[in-house]
Amino acid sequence: MNYRIIRSRRRSLGLEVRDGEVIVRAPYLASKRKIERFVAEHEGWIEKHLRLESERRERLMGIEKLTEAEIAELAERARLVIPQRVAYYAPQVGVTYGRITIRRQRSRWGSCSVKGNLNFNCLLMLAPPEVLDSVVVHELCHRKHMNHSKRFYEEVLRVFPEYYRWHSWLESNGDELMWRIG
Repeated sequence: MNYRIIRSRRRSLGLEVRDGEVIVRAPYLASKRKIERFVAEHEGWIEKHLRLESERRERLMGIEKLTEAEIAELAERARLVIPQRVAYYAPQVGVTYGRITIRRQRSRWGSCSVKGNLNFNCLLMLAPPEVLDSVVVHELCHRKHMNHSKRFYEEVLRVFPEYYRWHSWLESNGDELMWRIG
């Protein structure tokens, strides 16, 4: 089985399947033999995820890509809508925030910096409004908890009780939305 090794200061071995490639993340000192044994022990997992990714890619191939003009239009709409949603939810969370930036991202829906600046993906405009609200609340709650702890999720659910329902929608459908920007 072919795989690529990425070494780092991590303490344990890890596997990832991305774009049809098997990636082994390994500590600097992990021996080649230990890595080979680890890959062999996880061969079933690797084959399953390679198959799932292939099926996913096949499913996505039929989805039409957005034009640059369509992406620009989504971003413009997002610049109007998202700040309104942030302004609505910030007092409910009990936080302030800095700059709001709209981007066309390939892997993230939103982020929050330690300075309180918020970033959102313009593709959220293609999702149901509740999905947008769930991402907005998620990022605003990072102003209180810069982690994904139990307390963080308690805060998210206090403000947006249906968070998991819409987060689940995004997990199920988000790859189709991301695919549209190529």
